Amino acid sequence: MSRAVIVGAVGLAVSACMGPGDTVTRAAPAQPVTALGAARGEAAESPIIDALLSRQSALPKGGAFDTVADAVLAANSRAAEAELRSARLRAQAAAKNWLPTIGPQVSLSSLSQVAAQLVVDQVLFGGGRKKAERAFARADVEVAAVSLAQDTNQRVFIALSLYLDAQKAREKAALAAQSETDMARFEWVMNERVQGGISNSSDLNVLRQKLSEIRADKQAQAEAAAAALAELNAMAIRLLGDVSGLSALQVAAGEPEPLAVMLAEAEKLRAAEAAKIEKAGYMPQVSANAVLGDNGSGPSLTVTSDQPLGFGTGASLQAIAAQAQAADRKVGQAREDANRRLRRLEAQGSALARQATEATALTQAARRNLDMFQAQYDAGQRQVMDVVGVYEAYARQQEAQVDLRYDAARAQLEIARDLGLLADGGRI
Repeated sequence: MSRAVIVGAVGLAVSACMGPGDTVTRAAPAQPVTALGAARGEAAESPIIDALLSRQSALPKGGAFDTVADAVLAANSRAAEAELRSARLRAQAAAKNWLPTIGPQVSLSSLSQVAAQLVVDQVLFGGGRKKAERAFARADVEVAAVSLAQDTNQRVFIALSLYLDAQKAREKAALAAQSETDMARFEWVMNERVQGGISNSSDLNVLRQKLSEIRADKQAQAEAAAAALAELNAMAIRLLGDVSGLSALQVAAGEPEPLAVMLAEAEKLRAAEAAKIEKAGYMPQVSANAVLGDNGSGPSLTVTSDQPLGFGTGASLQAIAAQAQAADRKVGQAREDANRRLRRLEAQGSALARQATEATALTQAARRNLDMFQAQYDAGQRQVMDVVGVYEAYARQQEAQVDLRYDAARAQLEIARDLGLLADGGRI
């Protein structure tokens, strides 16, 4: 092959890789952008990615939940981000599919002569296949973007669930420690009464058994808190043992589209473009090609078809259309499932919040009852075991109050996760 032919072919390849009006300039300093922000470039005018970017976190800024979320997001390896980058690169490659393609062709004409040539091919008409391929790649970016948002919100939810587990176990351990102190005082009083011959030793044995159970529960709660906190610290960029408290979520009145529905929408668009690509395979494709090099051939036209026509072609085309309809129905099913789940979580959260309020009132009533029994015991009107029974009811009510408060907070977090409100879209 002559040097002039090789140089000309290389020049053609370089010009083909550049879009209309592209020039070679010194690259400007790169500005840090988020994964979703970068994805907007490949999926231009994407309502799905724009909706993801506009979402604001429902976690109060500077609160305990926000502190935990920041720590775990800073340490996020984000495998889904790699998938998004891969989809973006595929979209960048597909954006150039309308340009000519160049490939080598090497033939052995005889045992002593090798002919090396370049084949240039340009599709003139492809039945819309090239356009559908570009649209499919953009839709693939949207699917990866929603998957990244889901992955990020799920990570924050897992971290906050661990935080709730640790906080609840801490509170229960503190309650058990107070119960241990109080029950030890009852046990001492009963021991003195037994030694004085006033009470039966069986009551003392019962109190010692209760005291042992309280100590075991306190130890179990402390271990549960340590385990949850250790797992949370493994997810975070810094230790979170100093964080405490609960935060009230700030969910906007107008609920955004659930992420599951957005994913179904993106997959529907991708399925529609995939159907167009498959349908274009039955259309004739007209290409212009030329062979450059020694003994090369001049330009020629080629008419081909990826899928030959046959007696089953009609059924195949109907199957392609059915695939697009199935994707559309999946969106409706995803919206119905998401709405059902959200309504259930809202009802559950409201019920838990109401029950927590009632539990607070019941705890206060149990405390007043305990104070009354204590006063009657001091006046000689009640036995020790009477006061112990009322105290146990008070302690159980305190634990129930803690459970309800944290269960209500978890229900709010589940709603925010499904709506994609556990992380700012601009930070994903």
